[in-house]
Parts: sequence; C-alpha cells; structure tokens
Amino acid sequence: MKAPAFRYYDFLVAGLVAVLLCANLIGPAKVAEVTLPGLGSVSFGAGNLFFPIGYIFADVLTEVYGYARARRAIWAGFGALLFATLMSLVIVHIPASPHEPFNTELQPALALVFGTTARIALASIVGYWVGDFVNSFVMAKMKVWTRGRWLWTRTIGSTAVGQGVDSLLFYPLAFYGIWTNDALLAVIAFNFAFKLGVEVAFTPVTYAVVGWLKRAEGIDVYDTRTRFTPFSLRDEGERRVADASVPGNVRN
Repeated sequence: MKAPAFRYYDFLVAGLVAVLLCANLIGPAKVAEVTLPGLGSVSFGAGNLFFPIGYIFADVLTEVYGYARARRAIWAGFGALLFATLMSLVIVHIPASPHEPFNTELQPALALVFGTTARIALASIVGYWVGDFVNSFVMAKMKVWTRGRWLWTRTIGSTAVGQGVDSLLFYPLAFYGIWTNDALLAVIAFNFAFKLGVEVAFTPVTYAVVGWLKRAEGIDVYDTRTRFTPFSLRDEGERRVADASVPGNVRN
C-alpha cells in the first residue's frame, strides 16, 4: 500500500533542518548576557535562544505524523549537520591563496567563526542525534499511554528527557577537562532549564499548530506497533483519521 502524500510534512522537515544548521553555525560560541528580574545578569550561549525550536519541530512531527516520519526528519538533520561540519573543516583548513589580498582578512574570520574543534563538532552531532531520538521516542510512547490526551505533558516531558540527554552528552564531551567541573555543571543546569522554559512558553503555539496540521492532513498517528529503532526508514504507525469534533484533536 502506497504511503499517503502529505501537504506540509516536507516543510516541517525543512524547518527542522534549517533551525538545526543555523543554531549550530550562527552564534553558538557567542556568550550573551542579559539582566533578568530577580536573577540579575545571566550569561548564556547565543545559539541556545533558537536551538530549542528544533525540539518543537520534532515534537510536532512526532505528534502528527508519528515516530517513523520524525525518524526520517532526524536523519535528514543529522546528514545536514554532518555535511555542514565537514564542509566547515575543509573550508577553514584548505590553504588560502597568498595572491588574493582579501584572504588576509577573510581567513582569520573564517577560522574564528567556523573553526570548531573536532571534539566540539563530534559532541554536537552526538548530542543532537541521541537527544532527538530520545525526545521522539518519549513523545510517541506518551501519546499511546495517554491515548492522545494532555498534549502538554508529552511535549514538555519528552523535551525534558531529550534536552537532558543532549546536554549531559554534549557539554562533557565538548568541555570536560577544559572547564572546571563546577562551571560545567552550572552551564548544563542553566541551559537545560532555559531550553525547557522555551518549550513551556511555546506550548500554546504547539497546540495550535498540531491541531491545525491534524485537521489539514486528516491524520493522527499512534505508534502502537512501531519498531522504535533509529536505524530504519520504514513507514510505520497506526494511522487514524483526525477527530474534527475535538478542537485541535487534542483532549486536555
């Protein structure tokens, strides 16, 4: 049986990949500082402002289209991130022509912006791959357990687990032995809380988007018999017709 064609799935995959690439390439090394009421000055990586949006895309993909199609999107993001990392390393390390005067300004700038060490690049790829698959797995399982009710519990719950795994993998792999243990733990704790806070803040938007997509696509996937291996591109999941009588097909 031929898999159904979806009108908006490809756009969500493209959005996930775009957010992932931009969050990892634009501003991750910049330390920003803002003053928050009751907290004073708070420092954080500028890229963290937008990285959690990738988890929101993954949540929407899993909730509407199921784990198997979210799995395809995660692999697409993994491939794009791997290619971007390899491309950055090649561009930075390939010898610059001494006959082009502009290279004297361009090469140091490229090295500064894109010259990520292999260790940090590997940590980023591993953290993303494991964290996103854990996020989608928890999201899909909770949907079955809750029978499709209480969307907020699985968007926040899955992100808490996925982001937690991501942070616990990325920061130690990238900075253990470079930062002090106290600094490492402080950064992990703050960034986890910040990313989870973004998910909570976007919950009303997630509800609206999920409800609209289910009605527009006419589908609601439950992963009752899905094989939860990341190493497959098989189309799985129990397809159900979205219930138009329930607002957004999300029961609170």
